[in-house]
Amino acid sequence: MPYVRAVLHETAIDVDHVNRLGWTALLEAVILGDGGVAHQKVVALLLSSGADPRLPDPHGHTALQHAERHGLTGIAALLRETERATRAGRVPC
Repeated sequence: MPYVRAVLHETAIDVDHVNRLGWTALLEAVILGDGGVAHQKVVALLLSSGADPRLPDPHGHTALQHAERHGLTGIAALLRETERATRAGRVPC
């Protein structure tokens, strides 16, 4: 976790960079994660660093859709709250 935090806060990394699979870091954290506390913290860090949860994978599925499909309820809740905060004009996370 400290490494992720350091990369996000101490570098000029593009948090919404899309890799060759067509995934952002947020999508990857959701798709490859187990939904546990550590992955929830990574997702929260990505969101608080400006990751856009609306960016879809190459098949048009968002991080929220992946989280819901895989039963990752904690991560899905984080993503829903971020969407609500963004629509309300608040800074998410």
